[in-house]
Amino acid sequence: MPASAADTPWEPLDPQGVAGLLSTASVRWWLSGGAALDRWLGRPIRERANIDVSVVAGDLAALVAGLPDGYSAWAPSGVDDELVPFADAPQNADLQPVLIRDDEKNAWVLQVNAEDGAPRAWVYKRDPRLTLPWDRAVIDLDGIPTGAPEVQLVWKALRPREEDTVDKDAVLPGLSPDAVQFYETALLRIHPHSTWSIHIRSPFAPAKASWNRKTPS
Repeated sequence: MPASAADTPWEPLDPQGVAGLLSTASVRWWLSGGAALDRWLGRPIRERANIDVSVVAGDLAALVAGLPDGYSAWAPSGVDDELVPFADAPQNADLQPVLIRDDEKNAWVLQVNAEDGAPRAWVYKRDPRLTLPWDRAVIDLDGIPTGAPEVQLVWKALRPREEDTVDKDAVLPGLSPDAVQFYETALLRIHPHSTWSIHIRSPFAPAKASWNRKTPS
C-alpha cells in the first residue's frame, strides 16, 4: 500500500547506526548533507530532522537489495508526497529521495539520495562539468565514508535557506585552501546567482576570493 512521507515519524539513525545498517552493502555509499558536515566538523552544528546518505544512481537498487530484514525502502510515486515500496516505483523515474523505514518501529531512519559518478570520479548531478576524484569527494572519517564538506556546501548553495547558511558559516572557516578554491570556483561556474556567491564576485571585496589572493612574498 502507498504511504505518506509526512504520516510516518522520523527516528534518524546516528552515523554509527547508518554504518551498521549498510555494513553489508556491496556498493559505494557515503554520509551526505548536514550529517556529513557535522561529522567532518566533529560536533553537531544544529538539530537535524533526518540523516542522509548518497549513492551513485546506478547502485541505488543494489543498496536497497542489501538492506537487512526488518527494513524497507520507499520511493516517490510521482503523486504529491506519496511513497510506494521501492520495487513498485515507476520505471525510469527519478527514484529519489528513497526513505528507509524501520518496519517494527514504523519510523523513517534514513534518506538515500541518488547522485552521479563514474568509476574514477564523483560527478555533480546538476552540472557534469564539476567533478572530483572519489578520494577527494568522499573521505573516510573513522571508518565511515563521508561526503567532503566543500561538496556538501555546493549542493546547499543553489537555493540556500537560513539554516544552510548556518551550516556554511560553521564549516567554511575550517576548510583547506584547496577545498575553499573548489567551493568558490564551483559557485562562480555552476551557481553564480547563489546568494553565497556575492562575497566571492563582489567588486567591493575582491580580496575575499581565493583566486584573487596574492601569495605573501
